[in-house]
Amino acid sequence: MKANNNNLPDKNGFFGEYGGKFVPETLMYALEELETTYEKLKDDAEFKNQFYKDLSEFVGRPSPLYFAERLTNLYGTGSIWLKREDLNHTGAHKINNTIGQILLAKYMGKKRIIAETGAGQHGVATATVAARLGLECHIYMGSEDVQRQSLNVYRIKLLGAQVHAVDSGSATLKDALNEALRDWVTNVDDTYYIIGSVTGPHPYPMIVRDFNSVVGEELITQSKEMFQSMPDAIVACVGGGSNAMGAFYPFIKFNETRLIGVEAGGEGVETGEHAAPLNDGTPGVLHGALSYLMQDEGGQVKGTKSVSAGLDYPGVGPEHSWLKDSGRAEYVAVSDEAALKAFHEVSELEGIIPALETAHAFAYLDTLMKEFDEDANIIVNVSGRGDKDINTVAEIDGIKI
Repeated sequence: MKANNNNLPDKNGFFGEYGGKFVPETLMYALEELETTYEKLKDDAEFKNQFYKDLSEFVGRPSPLYFAERLTNLYGTGSIWLKREDLNHTGAHKINNTIGQILLAKYMGKKRIIAETGAGQHGVATATVAARLGLECHIYMGSEDVQRQSLNVYRIKLLGAQVHAVDSGSATLKDALNEALRDWVTNVDDTYYIIGSVTGPHPYPMIVRDFNSVVGEELITQSKEMFQSMPDAIVACVGGGSNAMGAFYPFIKFNETRLIGVEAGGEGVETGEHAAPLNDGTPGVLHGALSYLMQDEGGQVKGTKSVSAGLDYPGVGPEHSWLKDSGRAEYVAVSDEAALKAFHEVSELEGIIPALETAHAFAYLDTLMKEFDEDANIIVNVSGRGDKDINTVAEIDGIKI
C-alpha cells in the first residue's frame, strides 16, 4: 500500500487513526498557542533563514554522507553509506529539533525551558540552546538513566541546567516524560516544553518531524551527488522515533526507497523483555497521543528492556504507527546482544564509535544486506556518537574504567 502524507497530520493532529491531543484541559490552551505560533512561523522567511543559519553556523550542517568502505567489504554486496549526525554539535541529531523549538520559545516570550531525556542527548541539546539564549532550563531524567548516562548528566549540568532524577516507575524515559508533563501543567504560563521525539500530543509530532527532516532533505541532495539516484533503503533506529522520522519523511514520496526502522529487541521480542511496540504492541494512549504501545490486556503500560537508554520507551510516535499500518515503512527489532556486537564491529571497522541506539540499525545490516545486489545503495542514519555509552559497554564487557 502506498502512503501519501502531504496533508498529515489532519487539523486534529491525527496521522490516520493515530495521534491527537489526549491531555488535561489545563494544557489545551498551551498546545493551541504552540500550534498557532508554529503555523504562523513555519513558512516565514525570516524564521526559516534564522533556523538554517543556526544549523549551519552553530550545529555544523550539512552533516556528511560517508561511504563506509570496510563495512561494505564485510558484507560483499551493495554499498553502505553513513549519514553522520554524530558529527553535529552535541553529538547527535537532537540539536536539529532543539534549535527550531528554542526559536519558537523565544518568539513566544517563554523564559523557562523544560525537557525529558533518556540517553541524555536531547537533554544536552536542550541545555545547549537554553544556555545560548540565557534561559532557565530543567531536564527530567529517569534515575536508572542518570546512572548509565552519567557523562551526559554532567554535560547538562556544565551547561547550567538542573537535572531532576525521577525514581518512579521503571525510572527510565517514560517516567521522565511523566514528570516533565506534570511540571508543564504547573508552570504552563512561563514555561516552554521542548519534547525531544515525534511523540506526545499534537502539534509536537509534526513540529519535531519538520525540524529534523533537514536530515532527509540533505540526503536527497547528497544521494544525487554521491550515487546519482535515490537510495535503495534507509535504515534508522526507532525509540520515540525522531531520528528515523527526520530521515524518512522527505523520502515517503519516493517509493523506490525502502524505509526500515529498527526497534530495541532487548532479550528478544518473543520473551516480552524488549522495547519494540511496533513489533509487539497494540494501539493505546500514552503521553497525550494514540499510538502503538506496549500494554497488557487491562491497558496498563508494560515495562521495557533495552541496553540503550534512548530506545528504552514503551511507545512510539504516531506517524510511525501510521507508516507501519500503511505499509510504507518496515519495522524490525534486534536484540541487545546483536546491537553490542555491531557497536564493537563498526568501531573497529570504520573508526566510528556509534551510539548504542544507532548500533541497533547497524546490527540489522546482517539481515538486510543479503537482500541486495552489488549495485544497491543503503544508508544508515548514524543518529549519535557512542562516547556516552562507553561506561555501559565497558561494564558489560567486564572492563573497569
